Amino acid sequence: MTITPSPKVRIFDTTLRDGEQSPGAAMTHEEKIQIAELLDEMGVDIIEAGFPISSAGDFEAVKEISRVVKGSTVCGLSRAGFKDIDAAGEALKPAKRPRIHTFIATSPVHMKHKLQMGENAVLEAIGASVTRARNFTDDVQWSAEDATRSEKDFLCRAVEVAIHSGATVINVPDTVGYSTPQEYFDIITMLRERVPNADKVVFSTHCHNDLGLAVANSLAGVLAGARQVECTINGIGERAGNAALEEIVMALKVRRDIMPYETGVATNLLSRASKLVSNVTGFPVQYNKAIVGKNAFSHESGIHQDGMLKHAETYEIMRPEDVGVHSTSLVLGKLSGRHAFRDKLEAMGYQLDDEAFGDAFKRFKDLADKKKHVFDEDIVALVDDEIVRGHDAISVRDLRVESGIGVPPVCQMTLSINGEDKTAKTTGDGAVDAIFNAIRELYPHAATLQLFQINAVTEGTDAQATVSVRLEENGRTVTGKGSDTDTLVAAAFAYVNALNKLLVKREKQAPEALTVAR
Repeated sequence: MTITPSPKVRIFDTTLRDGEQSPGAAMTHEEKIQIAELLDEMGVDIIEAGFPISSAGDFEAVKEISRVVKGSTVCGLSRAGFKDIDAAGEALKPAKRPRIHTFIATSPVHMKHKLQMGENAVLEAIGASVTRARNFTDDVQWSAEDATRSEKDFLCRAVEVAIHSGATVINVPDTVGYSTPQEYFDIITMLRERVPNADKVVFSTHCHNDLGLAVANSLAGVLAGARQVECTINGIGERAGNAALEEIVMALKVRRDIMPYETGVATNLLSRASKLVSNVTGFPVQYNKAIVGKNAFSHESGIHQDGMLKHAETYEIMRPEDVGVHSTSLVLGKLSGRHAFRDKLEAMGYQLDDEAFGDAFKRFKDLADKKKHVFDEDIVALVDDEIVRGHDAISVRDLRVESGIGVPPVCQMTLSINGEDKTAKTTGDGAVDAIFNAIRELYPHAATLQLFQINAVTEGTDAQATVSVRLEENGRTVTGKGSDTDTLVAAAFAYVNALNKLLVKREKQAPEALTVAR
């Protein structure tokens, strides 16, 4: 078999669609725009902006992303139904390069139990849906949901119908993360060899990580001739997630000896994208996560340190700078001035206006007075926290907590609500509960607390704490974050941040989004 000679592998990012289907990872309209703009800046080829038929909010997000994205293709997902396809086509109208991505299941278990359709009915739906999508754009992608558990002969027939009807990209999803690299390689190879006109389309991978093989399977697909990879920042997605974009891109970059392909992605922005998505979703990145984890370029073993001092390539197969990570962590302290702080922020990829910079610098100086060492992670936490807060309707003005063994915790808090300061004094079952009771008294609401999570930004007793709070109200879920060296203060910031996000969602109320399994 001859592998497609194209040296380019297209990167199809579905963070805003499949990634958002992670329980608790819902994003606001503004957050989606922010992520889309960064993906566009990174050079991602295709951005799957959402599932337009699922809700009015998703429809508007896809429409706005279509307006603001300059270089990337903007894609909207749809099932095989005409209403789905028409909604996607309408939402994508402002896009310079629109793509409709339509799908239907092809495995026996899905066709029998989910679709309750026979093979002929599924084939008819494929032809009709792709033809309908071509009325809106020449760029139509078709996916065989649960392709890796489909019968091979029927999968070939389904792909043949999609190509005949006008599909330009054929996606082969390992929807439940069941496949292994050799199996996935064989499926892509089979389709390219057996299906008529397979050489006229681009084959794409979409692998889930249920067995921890999403990246390996995706790369196996590339070796078999696939020239598009679907992936997400930090590998977020349903269940165990998707193939991680940063891992795919860097694997192709580092191992060009066996995979001589290019992606066009600006790899120095990978770390920044990882932090943005983690901040927006409230999902922390595990310390040992490949490429973007905190420890990805850290060395503690004496043997490793000795080797690194002699020659970096003894223990590092890529440079930290290549993914936007700086080789040193301890860079600033309480004696640093505004010029040094601004230079550091710019080197880390942040561009703040004068007001935001002034607020961030003040918080940095306050932090430097509290901590012996200020690390890169501390700076990221305080700046991202400043960005998250923005110009919120609710903000914490003052907080005092008394607690101890045998002493009922008491919280006295002042909140600024739409410019008006209000104060309350409450108790609770613990200091955090007392703080949250005070917030509920000052700003009554019906939202329920679904998650309270604390993570240390760096090591040591003076480390900053980053707190994540998830609230749910009438089917709307939001995640707030807050950082401070005082965990109780961080908890207050996080809860108030979640409330502000909830206010935004109230103003832009939309029908509950449909859940899509791919």
